[in-house]
Amino acid sequence: MSSPLSPALVRTAHVRVSGVHVSFGGRPVLSGVDLVAAAGDRVAVVGENGRGKTTLLRVLAGDLPVDRGEVHRAGSIGVADQQLPLGGTVGALIDLELAAVRGALARLDDATEALTEGRPGADDAYAAALAEAEALDAWDADRRVEVSLAALNAVDDRTRPLDTLSVGQRHRVRLACLLGAGHAVLLLDEPTNHLDAGGLDHLTERLRAHPGVVVLVSHDRALLADVATSVIDLDPSSDDRPRSYGGGYAAYVEGRRAERARWEALHADQVAERQRLADDLSAAQNRLRDNWRPDKGHGRHTRATRAPGLVRAVHRRQEDLSAHVVAIPSPPARFSMPELPGGATLVRATSVTVSGRLEHPVDLALDAGDRLVVTGPNGAGKSTLLAVLAGDLEPSAGTVTRARSARIGRLGQESDLPGRRTAAELYGERVGESGPGLGELGLLAGYDRHRPVAELSVGARRRLDLALVLADRPHVLLLDEPTNHLSASLVDELTAALGSTPAAVVIATHDRQLLRDTESWPRLRVSTVGRWR
Repeated sequence: MSSPLSPALVRTAHVRVSGVHVSFGGRPVLSGVDLVAAAGDRVAVVGENGRGKTTLLRVLAGDLPVDRGEVHRAGSIGVADQQLPLGGTVGALIDLELAAVRGALARLDDATEALTEGRPGADDAYAAALAEAEALDAWDADRRVEVSLAALNAVDDRTRPLDTLSVGQRHRVRLACLLGAGHAVLLLDEPTNHLDAGGLDHLTERLRAHPGVVVLVSHDRALLADVATSVIDLDPSSDDRPRSYGGGYAAYVEGRRAERARWEALHADQVAERQRLADDLSAAQNRLRDNWRPDKGHGRHTRATRAPGLVRAVHRRQEDLSAHVVAIPSPPARFSMPELPGGATLVRATSVTVSGRLEHPVDLALDAGDRLVVTGPNGAGKSTLLAVLAGDLEPSAGTVTRARSARIGRLGQESDLPGRRTAAELYGERVGESGPGLGELGLLAGYDRHRPVAELSVGARRRLDLALVLADRPHVLLLDEPTNHLSASLVDELTAALGSTPAAVVIATHDRQLLRDTESWPRLRVSTVGRWR
């Protein structure tokens, strides 16, 4: 595939931030972030939800001013954020993303006309306009968009109104436009959401071939492993400073593991030392109390000579304890799966179909401890099948039977939570007095647990959705793209927990790394015959 950018434009493309600080409402979101990316660099930005990944992309795009620090950028910038367009048509969106291309071609037409008419300065104007159009490879831009629309399985009818498309379709159309526009710098926020296997392959190929700069926020570990040349980690650290890792995603995973081990060891050492000092102080105080009472047969002078030394010892230990502050903060909690119940045959589906959504009959039975991965292209009916199994959607044909006592928890792809309630309120109502506290799950930080849902990041809402599903202690877990918007570390912890829970687990996913991690699980491909294999 030919490069859409000229060598001259590629050489000058870069983004650079130095010592960037951003706060919202007095709360630091980015603190001391440094990032440098030149042509050919593909930087992955990773971190827990709410750590400022999207904020950093907005800073790089020039959409958000910084409180402190420097930001530099060069080259045209294309942005795929998580806010999707609603108004207009597919064609209007294409024209919007190709505005630079359309403008370059229009200026070339004007310069050509001026050159033909022999106007003064026409030669220089024509040369500049031609160079600009060549830099963007403007003549091929529409074809590149068409190729990406087809590869991403996106709507290519330019008259189609955007508000008639699903969220996934709007996402794919916008991404195809961006990949075809020829921008020198691509800033991508969760670009793999709503892509099937073919779309993921196309995106990976285009990003690896992109000769300019790519800065990528993604939960997709396979994409990061295939694409990233370096990683900046915004996760909490022992000194609360971001970490940068060269050598690609594999080097980052190993470096993060070593960093976490050092952090936990340092914190444990400091806590142990403080406990030792506290024990020493307690022992000294006990000796002081014991010696303040004269022993039988001793005079007051004995007590008087011992007391000052003991008092000084207590004071020294009090000072030692006060001076010993645990400077290394406690590492963030890891995800902890609550104990879920098992059972006999929990759900059975017989020849189930849904008109227009799940065309091929599906037969399956889920017992306690069963595992199943549902695969297939977008639109094949994976989400529909999970909704039918949960009882949220009636099948057009076939039957679904559920054990009377079976609790079924379904995690959908999109969050639909009341915005004014806090996470703690919603979870408390669901779990009651019997279940684990929200903090015990290791899903939401204390700050997020007491904020209104409307103020939470997309990733934090996703974590809350998962917490609410687990709150019911379901016998059957139905998870639709469970890795969407979750950090890589949480996905690893969740995957391990799903492999060992006694509950039945069904996952519908395009996540290539999750598919690899669950390779031993049975598969059900809904786009074909809809049978176990």
